[in-house]
Amino acid sequence: MNKPFQKIYFDPYIFFSLFLLSILGLFFLFSASNADMSIVFKQFIYVVVGFIVMILISQPDPDIFRRMSGLFLIFSLLLLGITYLFGPEINGAQRWVRIGPMSFQSSELLKLAVPIFLAKFLFDKKLPIQRKEIIISLLIIFCCFFIVFRQPDLGTALIIACSGLLVLFLSGLSWSFIGGSIILLIISSPFIWNILLQPFQRQRIATFFNPESDPFGASWNIIQSKVAIGSGGLLGKGFGEGSQTQLNFLPETETDFIFSVIGEEFGFLGVLLLLSIYLFLLLRCFYLALSARDRFCRLVIGGLSLTFAANLIINLCMVVGLLPVVGMPLPFISKGGSSLMSLFIAFGIIVSMGTHKKFLPQ
Repeated sequence: MNKPFQKIYFDPYIFFSLFLLSILGLFFLFSASNADMSIVFKQFIYVVVGFIVMILISQPDPDIFRRMSGLFLIFSLLLLGITYLFGPEINGAQRWVRIGPMSFQSSELLKLAVPIFLAKFLFDKKLPIQRKEIIISLLIIFCCFFIVFRQPDLGTALIIACSGLLVLFLSGLSWSFIGGSIILLIISSPFIWNILLQPFQRQRIATFFNPESDPFGASWNIIQSKVAIGSGGLLGKGFGEGSQTQLNFLPETETDFIFSVIGEEFGFLGVLLLLSIYLFLLLRCFYLALSARDRFCRLVIGGLSLTFAANLIINLCMVVGLLPVVGMPLPFISKGGSSLMSLFIAFGIIVSMGTHKKFLPQ
């Protein structure tokens, strides 16, 4: 019989889903970048390294992630502190740490550290979870959210908050508490609007409700995105033939609005193919969560999977005008090494949690 350390932990369904998404991402990025091979090649390197990292991350026993969760959260917060002190300011925000010629968005680690730490904190608590545990969890979530929000990076901050709140929900949060929290959020919205939000963030929300108020300014992005997606029709205009994309009417084609490029050039059928792969990947993750060996693994898989789903849904809703523009990449498709690496790490953890089983005594 093979001993545990001789086994390679691997999930073919997740691996090939991510392989398809990555290949499609490089294909779409080639068109979105106006055939800039330097951008595509750099993304290709991230993809290759990401798969290697995912396979390595998936091999350790999940107990290692549980024991190291506190240190991982502290390390992530310290890295954010270093970003504040030494990180370069790019487009009015301090979000990156330079490591030689490379730069890394330090807040990406909190997307992983927050749900894993909360899963460790809550997995053995009595159900329903008590008020003290809820308050402690919310304080952790709010502190991490606020630190990233002040960079400013509203999109990543929202995903970090979602990652923590989803684990809290999966841990047994009562519906009465959820309802009360929503009412409190509505009551405090004037304070959030006037005190917490930056002027450009308030402008984005205002133009979301009335895009025609500034069609050549703040509303330009979303108007051009809708035009691009709507003009794609059933089959699209063809690879590299999108007028909004290739004539530079559509902004941020390589990052936030790459889905609009896909809709314009590959139409409804291209979008349907892409969303089908995402759906299959999520269903596989939910299956792994249901069949995981213990509650800690189920919470981590569920939290990371639903966070991935939230990232996807926010981007899709953003580019079609159902949500304000908050700066959210399309997972595995948009350009960006930091977000791509954090996704591969997340799925490496999911594979580890889903494939390691308790060995029964013989």
